[in-house]
Amino acid sequence: MAEATIPLKLTAKDFKSDQEVRWCPGCGDYAILAAVQQFMPELNIPRENIVFVSGIGCSSRFPYYMNTYGMHSIHGRAPAIATGLSVSRPDLSVWVVTGDGDALSIGGNHLIHALRRNVNLKILLFNNRIYGLTKGQYSPTSELGKITKSTPTGSADSPFNPLSLALGAEATFVARTIDSDRKHLQSVLRAAAEHDGSAFIEIYQNCNIFNDGAFELLKDPGTKDDHLIRLEHGQPITFGAQGQFCVVHPAGGFGLSVRETASVAPEDVLVHDATVDDPAYAFALSRLSGSDLGTTPIGVFRSVRRESYDTLVQEQLATAKAGATGTPEEMLSGLLASGDTWTIL
Repeated sequence: MAEATIPLKLTAKDFKSDQEVRWCPGCGDYAILAAVQQFMPELNIPRENIVFVSGIGCSSRFPYYMNTYGMHSIHGRAPAIATGLSVSRPDLSVWVVTGDGDALSIGGNHLIHALRRNVNLKILLFNNRIYGLTKGQYSPTSELGKITKSTPTGSADSPFNPLSLALGAEATFVARTIDSDRKHLQSVLRAAAEHDGSAFIEIYQNCNIFNDGAFELLKDPGTKDDHLIRLEHGQPITFGAQGQFCVVHPAGGFGLSVRETASVAPEDVLVHDATVDDPAYAFALSRLSGSDLGTTPIGVFRSVRRESYDTLVQEQLATAKAGATGTPEEMLSGLLASGDTWTIL
């Protein structure tokens, strides 16, 4: 029988670095940092086996503030760098911290390919719908018509829905949460950490300097219950202060829609199932949240099992090593001295 793992007895304090945290006062990043630091001891993983990789942007200062290994890397390329690390060091817990600009603009291709490959990464995308580090230009998630320093007459771009994008790449774990809801944020982190493969989490994060109140509809106690849809696996999807709204499959239509619960038969209320293999279901859920955030689901949209890229590569390496003859130096010398073609075993 395997020996029980001895708890490391780490605390949130153990994950706080000696660096001064330098974001604008009131930034939502502070809340996310505190939630992650408080959650990390639950992993029961030594700090030297945890790595945070970031790109460029306000969120990308994150590795400085975590007392783990980390890298403040290249704009948009954090998923690519983290992929190399995860594949070559399967013993590590690798986390990517990025923003809506970093991940969805210059880094768009790197993000979708990491997700489609199902690399064993936990990707946290801080979405504040603005470029914060460069002082308030519109981003790939800014609303159509958004007036910013770079769009003084309103943005003409249609925004990305990050969850729809991730699901289009067939990510095996997709979730959304909010910076100020620590309990919910940590529950999503917990589920992501347990997932084998790519876990993508969009975090609505307030930029109080350049886009303050972007998600106030979902945070204000007077409005949030009527607009926030909390997804719970195996539970009917209802919301509202008295559960007066629900999500259904429209008769003869595509996708999903919101109805008044009283007007719908109980058996017609959709029961959430995050394990549905076809991403079309989770994609339909992701489309409920338009730019006005009027009906916005949070929680785990999709969590399915598929062999991770890391596992497949490690299996290929093991097979190649098992069929190899001679020392590595002899094999390399033979390869270099061979003809123009060779056979891979």
